[in-house]
Formats: sequence, C-alpha cells, structure tokens
Amino acid sequence: MIFSPDRTRLTPALLLKGIIYTNIFVFIISLIYSGKNMVMSINPFHALTPSMDVLNFLGASGRVPIEHFHAWWSLITANWLHGSLLHIIFNMLALKTVAPLVMQEYGLFRMFTIYTISGAAGFYLSYLGHVPLTIGASAGLCGLIGALLYFGKSRGGDWGQRVFQQTAGWIISLLLFGFLIPNINNWGHGGGLGAGICLGWLFGYRGKREEHLLDRVFSVFLMLVTALLLVRSVVQGFFLIIA
Repeated sequence: MIFSPDRTRLTPALLLKGIIYTNIFVFIISLIYSGKNMVMSINPFHALTPSMDVLNFLGASGRVPIEHFHAWWSLITANWLHGSLLHIIFNMLALKTVAPLVMQEYGLFRMFTIYTISGAAGFYLSYLGHVPLTIGASAGLCGLIGALLYFGKSRGGDWGQRVFQQTAGWIISLLLFGFLIPNINNWGHGGGLGAGICLGWLFGYRGKREEHLLDRVFSVFLMLVTALLLVRSVVQGFFLIIA
C-alpha cells in the first residue's frame, strides 16, 4: 500500500509530523535519562541540556563515538538528537518551513532520503574534521536546503528564481549563525549542504521525473533502519540507566 501515491496513507503532513514527533520524543527521553545530570539554566542556549554521557549512548556522532566506540551507526542517529530546548525548537521550526517545499518539488520519499543521507554526510564530514561530539537535525536540514538550491537554479523561471533566492538567504543566515553563535557545527552544515545539492541533482525533482518504486523502496528502507537504530539506542539506554 505504501508504494502507491494514490492509495498510500503516508501523506506529506503525516511524514512531517512523524519526523517532528520522533525528534521531540527522543529529546524527552534524553532528558529523562539524564535525570539530575540535566543542565537547568536561565541561559536559553543551555536550558534543558541533556547529559553528554546520555547523548553519547543514545547515538551522538563525532570523532569520540566513532573512534573510541566504532559507532558508525551514529551517522544516522545523531540527526535525531538535540542538545537543548532552544536547539530542538529552532531545528523543528526550520524543518516545518523547509521540508514541505522539498516534498512539493521532490516528493515525500525523496525528501526523507535526502534528509537522512545528507545528515549522515554532514556527520561523516564532522568526523573527518575531528569534531569530538555532534548532534542535531541541522545537517539533514542543510541537505534539504541544498536540494532546494539545486532545484531553484536548475528549474529557472520566476518560481525557480524565487526558490533560489530564498534558499540563498537561508544559507547566508547559516553562515552568520556559524560564525556568531558558539558550538555550531559548521562541518556538519557544510557536509549536509553539499550532499543535498548532489542528491538533488542525482535524484531529480518532479519537473524532471516523478518518484518511482525504487525511490519509495529505498526511502522506506531508510525509515526502517532509522527506527530500528533509535529504538535500539533507547532500549539499551534504559538498561544502562537502571543498571
């Protein structure tokens, strides 16, 4: 059923809610597992910050998890973890703005694939750049922005130009945030953005071709892998907490 665009129950709105609710659920779990080690602060950048140890075993990526624990699966799970209340609010608001436009032009299955692979690419580049520990949906978000940047430039015309200009504005904002706000992972942003541009070109958008069966099968595969890795992290974390 899930592979037929006319009969599927997986709508763009449902997929977006699923991504956002999963991020929120994992964030709440990280706070519960952190317990008294959770950071409570009036500083908005640190308010409700989970323990670094908890983020590590829930799937944070970077040089430390990969080199010390061989946690290559963290390239996927880190995309669903956040380091503070402000962090997740900002990323989820950005996702609500960017993802619907990507789903409109690429389809919901290609959107999820771009989001997942771009996130992994951003975290892999972070590992190569010796970032010790990194989390957040911004690498995947940058991938979606990169795909829109390619779409706007490739499509052209009034609509393409408007999308390109809007997307270029987002990229400028990301650059400013990267230099002005501490602890921003510019390696992850750059890797996600570059991967998104490449994937936008590789997969194509609806003006070039519609989503086909392989797009859907691969996307559903990534959804299942992501779900299994997140469930595994949460369950293992539970037994570590109670041990």
